[in-house]
Parts: sequence; structure tokens; C-alpha cells
Amino acid sequence: MNTEKFLVKEGSRVDLKKHATDFTGDYTDKKAAVKDLEKNVARMAELQDMLYAQDTYSLLVIFQAMDAAGKDGAIEHVMSGVNPQGCHIVSFKQPSSEELDHDFLWRCQKNLPARGMIGIFNRSHYEEVLVVRVHPEILQFQQLPPDVVKDKDVWKKRYKHIRDWEDHLAENGTHILKFFLNVSKDEQKQRFLDRINEPENNWKFSMGDVKERAHWDEYMAAYKDAMEATSTSNAPWHIIPADKKWFTRLAVSEIIVKKMESMNLHYPVVSEAHKQELLEAKKLLESESQ
Repeated sequence: MNTEKFLVKEGSRVDLKKHATDFTGDYTDKKAAVKDLEKNVARMAELQDMLYAQDTYSLLVIFQAMDAAGKDGAIEHVMSGVNPQGCHIVSFKQPSSEELDHDFLWRCQKNLPARGMIGIFNRSHYEEVLVVRVHPEILQFQQLPPDVVKDKDVWKKRYKHIRDWEDHLAENGTHILKFFLNVSKDEQKQRFLDRINEPENNWKFSMGDVKERAHWDEYMAAYKDAMEATSTSNAPWHIIPADKKWFTRLAVSEIIVKKMESMNLHYPVVSEAHKQELLEAKKLLESESQ
């Protein structure tokens, strides 16, 4: 699959109207996509094992989207083959009082993946230039200095803080991928209705999610500006069609596999001294009486 069409190149402009939410490329058959996803899941498991053993790099995968776009399902299916010991998933909710007593990047900083690990952020520091931008009154409750709250350039400055932070992570061995799952407003409406009509999914529904639909255009503008300002070669954004969940999962898996294959992952090279120890251990084990 050619995933270049989903990439937001550094310095490029974003027009979400040109990104079809129901795009499936050459895949007209869901079964074919599921089979290719299975191959990618298996390949990712191999690469994750090398990442863990090498213990030099880490991978941070960030998911952002409107409600009901399929973030949870994408994470569940794409990461289904990864060893849980090598993966750290964090779902960011409304900031706690402790988190509000620190800068907006702090809670993400303390949840970064260690070397050898894959970190998954379900929502992230980008909430602070998305939700907070659409609802700027939230700034009033973040215990910020008055000059920050009143600063007309607060979003531009936060974009810069994010770019600088992500560059710092990249320079220290953390590879970053960022996905915006691009669902249509009509598809979101149908998924909300499904949650209401299916008793086993009632728990997923929140009236607040429906109310946020009134701000759809504002959110699209916020996503556009955020991706334009923060998609870099070190931490690129990908706009993934999200109306067809089976294609969303395949596209995400394809991009993650390609990224991991580019990371020069390999198992640690054993020293000659260690090889001798292995030979001695082998002799001792084989000499044991049965």
C-alpha cells in the first residue's frame, strides 16, 4: 500500500476536504484488507521483539480524532500481536488536579515509552491545542499566569513548545508517529446512534460527545492548524480515512511497520567472550546426567 498520500509533509498546507474519509484505495474487499492486516501484525511482533532486545530506541504512536472515530479499535487490532511487556498504552482523560499543577506537557512526558518499548497515546498533549482551543475558557481553570491566559499567541507558542519537545525526543532515540483518524460527521452520527441502539454499547455513549458536534467546524480548523504547525520529519502527522474501520486499521499498521523497518532494528551482537560463556554453559548442561 502506498501510504504517502496520508502523510502531512513538513511545511505543507492541510485541506481536510481533500481527504476522503471513506477512501479504501485498491481494497474493495474487506477480507483482503484483514489478511494484510494480519501479516502486518505478525511482522510488527517480530520488529517489536528486536526493538525490545536492542534497547536503544523507542516508538511513540499518537492517536487523535473526533469521538467515535475508532481510536480504541485501531489500537486493539493493530497492536494485537505485540508482547504486552513491550508496550505501554495511555488513555488521556480530563487533566487531574496534580496534572494541572504542572505544564501541559508534563503528564505526557512522564508516560513516555522507555527504550525498547512501544508507547501508545490515546489522545495526548494535542488536546491542549484542540479541545482547549475550541473551548478557550478552559485556560481560566488551568492555574496559568494571567499573561499566558490573555496571550493572543498562546496557540502558536504551544505549537512551538510541542515541536521543540518532539524534536528533543527524536534526538534522544524516540521515534514518533502521529495519526489523525479522519471520520465524517455523518459516519460519527451513525456510530453514536449504534451506541444508543445497542444495549451492550450504551456505556460508550456520552451526551457531551453529541454536544461537541456543534463545534465540528471549529475542531476541523483546530486540527488543520495543529497538523500544519507540528508535522515535521521527526514527528509526522498522517491523516487516515476512518469511515471504514477495516481500512483504518490496515493503513495504520502499514505505516507503523514501515517506520519500524526503517529504524535499523536488530538483535544485540554477542561478544566473543559471551560466545565462549554460551559454549561452556552448553557443555555443562549437556554433561548433566539424564
